[in-house]
Amino acid sequence: MNLKLQKSRISNFEFQIQITGSKSETNRLLLLQALYPNISLENTSNSDDSEVMVEALLKSKIKNQKSLIIDVHHAGTAMRFLTAFFAIQEGKEVVLTGSSRMKERPIKILVEALKQLGAEITYEENEGFPPIKIQGKKLTKSKVSLPANVSSQYISALLLIAPKLENGLELILEGEITSIPYIKMTLALLNEIGATTSFVENKIIVKPLQSAICNLQSVESDWSSASYWYSIVALSEIGTQITLSSYKQNSLQGDSVLSKIYKDFGVETIFNKNKSITILKSAICNLQSLICNLNNSPDIAQTIAVTCFGLGIGCNLTGLHTLKIKETDRLEALKTELSKLGANISVTDDSLIIQQSNTLNSNIAIATYQDHRMAMAFAPLALKTSLIIQDAEVVSKSYPTFWDDLKSIGFQLEEV
Repeated sequence: MNLKLQKSRISNFEFQIQITGSKSETNRLLLLQALYPNISLENTSNSDDSEVMVEALLKSKIKNQKSLIIDVHHAGTAMRFLTAFFAIQEGKEVVLTGSSRMKERPIKILVEALKQLGAEITYEENEGFPPIKIQGKKLTKSKVSLPANVSSQYISALLLIAPKLENGLELILEGEITSIPYIKMTLALLNEIGATTSFVENKIIVKPLQSAICNLQSVESDWSSASYWYSIVALSEIGTQITLSSYKQNSLQGDSVLSKIYKDFGVETIFNKNKSITILKSAICNLQSLICNLNNSPDIAQTIAVTCFGLGIGCNLTGLHTLKIKETDRLEALKTELSKLGANISVTDDSLIIQQSNTLNSNIAIATYQDHRMAMAFAPLALKTSLIIQDAEVVSKSYPTFWDDLKSIGFQLEEV
């Protein structure tokens, strides 16, 4: 499905949007719930990725079925977390596979780390990539090390199963650590269910936990999904405000840094007593160029880059090395699509630079590369020009109601 977004206008209006739970928190808590069934969850994500996690974990409960084939499609988080989960399911044989793009996304670092703990995992096709076959077994080793600059999902996958390991886990991270907020999110959720953890310098320790505290975990709404609304407000006229629910001022999500970054674009964040946030365009953006290190929150890089381009300002974004192994090579994808719109953009393996310019071409078709964030990051540009979003249904991966929510505030969309 391709969507034509006509140039739209919203200003001086107040809107309310309900954002479902964080995909990152939901998928971590779903795995913990599978390990400790007395955990209850509410406000979970309605994303495709979380649905994949739910279905896979339900299959794991089927009795007298020792061999499973589980297809995670495009869900990278599910691939990483489930690899660790099934490695400790004694007596289960599981083949984890996915889309053609998933088969190009590396898994070797996680597999090797699990093998250090005694896991039995083999590759079905290409060395270092899915699909993989996992023979679940009891893991008694407790010490493992891996490079610190890899995707935090590898690290979180190990931490999530750590309390169920007989001797817990001592994890050494070698080098400079990437995406620390996501690691801290995982540890905080472990603490909330009763696990004892420590994170000092480059060493993380998780103690064994026999049974979890029986409590209700309410998932905070997704800050990554909020980023598109920040972009919309930033590209709108002064006075525009949108209220989103439900968010915490002391969020575990690294992408909550949005509230600080978007101040530079004239966007104010108000934390309300009912746990909603109101994002308000309160001033004109006077920046010439934004310089920002997104090492701890790379998932919002696409949104920020498009916001800068839409405002006619430059940007220099760094700390983006993990974007090359996402749903697509996001740096090259941004370069290609923003160039179509008239941007003077250059990328390296871990950075992106856009030169200040007022050029903005119309009626350009934006390819999305099976990447939900490409579709949603470019959509706010409809406030500045008409454009086409190709394969627009890809947003269901993390935010299924995105297009309906845009319509509700006045965006003009039609299938083409």
